[in-house]
Amino acid sequence: MSRNPDSELKPTKDNRRGFSRRGLLQSIGVTGAVAPALLEQTAKAQTPVGVMGPGAVPITLNINGKPAKVSVEPRETLLDVLRDKLDLTGAKRVCDRGTCGACSVLVNGKVMYACTILAIDAQGKQITTIEGFALSGGRPHPVVTAFVNNDAQQCGYCTPGFVVAAKAFLDANPNPTYEQVKDGLGGNLCRCGTYVGVRKAVLDAAKAMKGGSNA
Repeated sequence: MSRNPDSELKPTKDNRRGFSRRGLLQSIGVTGAVAPALLEQTAKAQTPVGVMGPGAVPITLNINGKPAKVSVEPRETLLDVLRDKLDLTGAKRVCDRGTCGACSVLVNGKVMYACTILAIDAQGKQITTIEGFALSGGRPHPVVTAFVNNDAQQCGYCTPGFVVAAKAFLDANPNPTYEQVKDGLGGNLCRCGTYVGVRKAVLDAAKAMKGGSNA
């Protein structure tokens, strides 16, 4: 008895009832509606308590001895917030990669690159920008005066970062040698190449601050 090959390819009546294009589309529609809701619930369940964002959130930063309330997105760096939201533009955006030092600020007394710190992570810390000490009582800080007297600035983009780094360096090393200054300011770059003037300025500032004898 021979069999008809075509008969094996034709779906039976029962098979047609078990699978249809309409049923397929309906199942896809249900899955498409349910899956996002399940994913959202899963994401919420996995989000740790206390996580901020992703939208803007209010924070308070202690900058130059004063509280500054500002709304920031968790992705925003301290540099962005200082310049764009608090109008503190002394710290410069140059490399934006944490390599040049033009955005240097003091965080709890330590020199740090503001482009590498998230603003929300700077909460509860003492932040000092160049605006916080460059002028006191109408008089420039000795480091600022020394930079001017030694022609330690050219285009000016790196200057605020150098001044901040120099202040922190002298606070920790009040009587440095030339070589110590060279090493101590190694984290700041000057594309104009004014390194000799910068180093001499730091030695002069040390003397003016009554700590240096190597100028």
